[in-house]
Amino acid sequence: MLVQLLFYAFAAVMLAAATAVILVRNPVYSALSLVVTFFSAASIWLLIQAEFLAIVLVLVYVGAVMVLFLFVVMMLDVDLEELRSGFAGHAWLGGLVALLLAAEIVGVIWVKGLGSGIDLRSGLAAAAPGASNTRELGVSLFTHYLYPFELAAMLLLVAIVVAIVLTMRVRHREGVKVQDVAAQVAVRREERVRVLQMPPEKRS
Repeated sequence: MLVQLLFYAFAAVMLAAATAVILVRNPVYSALSLVVTFFSAASIWLLIQAEFLAIVLVLVYVGAVMVLFLFVVMMLDVDLEELRSGFAGHAWLGGLVALLLAAEIVGVIWVKGLGSGIDLRSGLAAAAPGASNTRELGVSLFTHYLYPFELAAMLLLVAIVVAIVLTMRVRHREGVKVQDVAAQVAVRREERVRVLQMPPEKRS
């Protein structure tokens, strides 16, 4: 009973935070709402004894990816007025995509439950005492799902390159203060340090 109550509580928080990600106008608040969503999802994974996935979600996504998101948002100088003006015009499209995703998730759960003979209403079976979620995940990831894993790595690499390109585009805007690394390295001591000869003060 307690597990079910915790599940519904974390699920409600996750749905509210995920909704805030797309409804909040400030991109920084949107990124923070996504952090709350990740924490709620990690808590749900802990309830189904997927400790490794929960820890990876917190360490990788919350600790690294979200920091990069915040850096990109702050460096791109997003025009908030433009975001507010285009939100209402695309709200119907976002709702349609959300309904399609929900229908796909329900369809996959329904088909998997019928095809595999698993009664989804009874919940998941308890793991054996000596079972290791990390070992099972590693074996499955690097055998059956090796190519999708490598594809995800390539997509992350492309995302990093795109973020760097967008940052370099900001450097060419007027009024943006940037560092000139070559000029800093080539500086000489005489150009930065000046020794002044001052006469000593006379005591009266």
